[in-house]
Amino acid sequence: MSVQILYFAKIRDLIGKAEEVLVLPESVTKLSDLVGYLTNLHPVLKGRLGSVRLARNETFASLSEPVADGDTIALIPPVAGG
Repeated sequence: MSVQILYFAKIRDLIGKAEEVLVLPESVTKLSDLVGYLTNLHPVLKGRLGSVRLARNETFASLSEPVADGDTIALIPPVAGG
């Protein structure tokens, strides 16, 4: 299964890129699995994804939602402004 991952704000800065396409192992079936996979792939994310919102195909999603081939997953950290 192949998915596109979009990184925003601080996550983009930590990873050093705005997006990537990943071929996921069969064990990644839900967004919660994907979070764990990304943390292993990019150790700099360890402990930093607790407050990050996920969007699947441009709709906010819960960690229990499935991941499907061709999905676009966005990691959106909280944004402060004023």
